[in-house]
Amino acid sequence: MTKNSISYPKVCKRTDGKYYVDFRLNNKRVRMFSGRRINSSTAPNTFPIKHRRTEALKLAKEVYNFLSNNNYSFLRVYNKLEQFDLLIDKKLNEPISLLYKRALEKIVIRFRKELISKNNISVDFIDSLSLQYDNATSYNTTRRHVNVLVNHLKENGFDIERSKLKSKKQIEKLHKPVDNVKDLLERIKMFNENLYLCCVLTYCCLLRPHQEIRLLKWGDFNEDLSRISLSGNKVKSKRNRIVPVPYLGLVKSHNNINIFTGKERPYNRGYFSTLWKRFKRLNPEIDKDITIYSFRHSGAIEIFKRTGSLTKLQRAMGHSSLQVSLTYLRGLEVTELKEEDMPILKIH
Repeated sequence: MTKNSISYPKVCKRTDGKYYVDFRLNNKRVRMFSGRRINSSTAPNTFPIKHRRTEALKLAKEVYNFLSNNNYSFLRVYNKLEQFDLLIDKKLNEPISLLYKRALEKIVIRFRKELISKNNISVDFIDSLSLQYDNATSYNTTRRHVNVLVNHLKENGFDIERSKLKSKKQIEKLHKPVDNVKDLLERIKMFNENLYLCCVLTYCCLLRPHQEIRLLKWGDFNEDLSRISLSGNKVKSKRNRIVPVPYLGLVKSHNNINIFTGKERPYNRGYFSTLWKRFKRLNPEIDKDITIYSFRHSGAIEIFKRTGSLTKLQRAMGHSSLQVSLTYLRGLEVTELKEEDMPILKIH
C-alpha cells in the first residue's frame, strides 16, 4: 500500500463482545472503537450487543469517507470559506479600536459574499472596493483597510492576490481658522449645547471632534474634570494622550457614560457634522471654509503663538512626530510665533 492511501475498514469483534474497525492508513495499522477522531458520535459499543455490528459497519463507512475526503489524514482540512472565517476571526479579535474593527468588518462582509459566490476573491474584486470612490480620502482609507485584511490572509496561507493599487494624493481641505472664537462659540451655544461643548473641547483641548470628542466618556476625565486621559486605541496617533481641560461647569456622571448622550452608546459618527451643517444654514454669513476643525486649528495657532515651541504643539495636538506638526503649521501658513501657554477661553 502506498502513501496517502487507505484500506476499507474491516469490522472486527473482540472476545469480550466489543466491536472495532481495523484498517491500514498510509501503511500504518489503525483500530477505532468509536468515531471520536473524526468528530462522529457513532459508538458501536454503547449499544446492546445485537445492534453493535450494524453500528460498527456504519462507523467503517464514516471513517473511510472522512479519510478519503480529508487527504488521508485525521487532521481537519478546512475548506476555503472555513479557512477565511478562522483567519478573519483571529484578525478581528486583535486589540484594535471599535471604530477600526467596524471599518474592517464592512470589508469582510463584501469579501465573504464574493467568496461564497465565486469560491475566490479576485484582485479585480479587491481593487473595485477602493476604486468605487472618486474622493481621495475615501479611496485611500478603503485601500488601507483592504490591504490590512489581504496581507493578513496572505501571510497566513490563504490563497489571495495582493492589490497593486497606489495611494492617491489628497487635496487638503482648508479648515480656515476662526477670527473671533469667543463670539462664534456664544452663537453656537445658543443653537445647541452639545455642539458648543464639542467646539470648546476642539479649541481648548485640541481633540479631534468626530472620534476623540464624540466618544468621550466620563471615565476619560479625572475626578475634578481638569484633565482628559485617552488611551492609544482611542486616538489617531495610537499614543496615549493627557490634555488639560478648562473649567466648563460640567457635572461628572458614571465612568461608562458618554458625555453627550447620557448613555453608554455614543452618537453616530456624523452627529456633529449634521449639527454643524444645520448651524451653518441658519448662519449663512459664516465663511464656508469655517468648520468644526477650524477651532482645532485656531487652538493650534494660539498655542504656537504663546509658546513658540514645536514640541509643545506636537504634544498638545497628539501628533505622531515633530515633522507632522511642522507640516501642519505650514499648511496653516503659520510663520513666526513666540510667547507662552495653552489657548485661553473664559467660560461664563
